[in-house]
Amino acid sequence: MAEQRSQSLSSFLSGLVQLIYYRNSDITEQMLKEQLYPDLPQQDFRILLEKMAGILRSIASADMDLNQLEAFLTAQTKKQNGITPEQATVLTKFWKSHKVKIRESLINQSKWENCLRNLSWRVDLKSQSRHLDQINTPVAIVEFELGKNNQESEFLCLELNEIKVNQLLNKLAEIEKSISALSYIS
Repeated sequence: MAEQRSQSLSSFLSGLVQLIYYRNSDITEQMLKEQLYPDLPQQDFRILLEKMAGILRSIASADMDLNQLEAFLTAQTKKQNGITPEQATVLTKFWKSHKVKIRESLINQSKWENCLRNLSWRVDLKSQSRHLDQINTPVAIVEFELGKNNQESEFLCLELNEIKVNQLLNKLAEIEKSISALSYIS
């Protein structure tokens, strides 16, 4: 009986994660109730749903490691109307196996624009040019891979001479100083 309760809770947590974090429109609260807890009164199911969703949100938003998780769940078992030790065990196993995917989903949901997926660069020597004085000069080739979730990447390729590389490095140094100054203010 305890094993079946643990299995039902684990499946329920998987369904909640599909609903909350992966935004799977095939999963509904009603479907979870009908398939996993058909004999549970609607009000009791609602309490379980809100409790488990709240606990998952707390765990995910804090991106808890195992020590933090253990302390958090222990506190939850001691609260009035908290969770049972059995539920805490299921939550621990569930978080261990789903933490990375949930974290990635949260990160992807927080992106509004294209993000940098990859950056590659190399330095070449020009071997051909219209102007003789440009032959054998170093040129930096920088390729950016940009994209949004589940979309094909776009590539941006830049060719920079020594002057442009120095300008870019100076701008990056300015950005680093600004970020450092802002981070000390907080």
